[in-house]
Amino acid sequence: MQSQSTTNEASLLGLGAMGAALARAAATKGRRLTVWNRTSAKAAPLVAAGVTVAASVAAAVAASPVVIVCVTDYAATRALLEAALLAGKTVVQLSTGTPQEARELAAWATARGARYLDGAILAVPSQVGGPHANLMTSGSREAFAAAEGVLAEMGAVRFVGEPPGAAAALDLAVLSSLFGALLGFYHGARLIEAEQMGVDGLGELMAATAPAIGEMIRIDAESIHHGRYEAPEASLEICWRSMDLLGRHAREAAIDGSFPGFAAEMFQRGITAGFGDEAPAAMIKVLRAASAQKGAR
Repeated sequence: MQSQSTTNEASLLGLGAMGAALARAAATKGRRLTVWNRTSAKAAPLVAAGVTVAASVAAAVAASPVVIVCVTDYAATRALLEAALLAGKTVVQLSTGTPQEARELAAWATARGARYLDGAILAVPSQVGGPHANLMTSGSREAFAAAEGVLAEMGAVRFVGEPPGAAAALDLAVLSSLFGALLGFYHGARLIEAEQMGVDGLGELMAATAPAIGEMIRIDAESIHHGRYEAPEASLEICWRSMDLLGRHAREAAIDGSFPGFAAEMFQRGITAGFGDEAPAAMIKVLRAASAQKGAR
């Protein structure tokens, strides 16, 4: 392995499972890439794909106009780049963090003469480079223009706005939706097991109904955005009744009822607030009220 001495299109810092997948996707599609990782052995499998391995962070940053970072978090990114010469570079942050961390790192990088692009990868490593990997970016439009070509090899890349924290906000919102849904699925899996059925069949059904569920979520998002909750096809009270039914089954089947209990309690708050006949999206009004109460303390 040798240090980079000529200019490549991009340098990537961090070769964990996600970083290695990003590098492999770009390199196998013909992008000239320099990589660096604290443990150089992780870079060895990528050499055959045509990447060049830098001996240091400084060498990697110097090798390319675009510097992509995919490490543990924003603090680790800043620690890596602290001593590097960033003036004139486009820094693309693909580590996971909060919108506030994105704003702070954007200010820090900009103060050092870099263009900054924050990014969020909505995929697991095995999906990177394929049609189901979505890559949200936000920040400098100039940085996006500079990095778009190589990022497009890693997934379906899109620019979601100039506020640096926009991509991180979308990332956390998707994670909230995903893990909430997964907890519901895991309860559903126990329900199926309690009825001595195959959980694989539930997985196939969920995959088949995913487009319909996605459309329901899109409609709810439109309701919240425009503040329209009247004349729903399924009311908030119906949602509560469904969770109450799940809780009854959990008691009958002697399985853990934590998830339906939590969901029923949440929907009950909406009913108590007077929104039972409105769309389930009216729950946003309950959550807003709770935020307002906390802010008043």
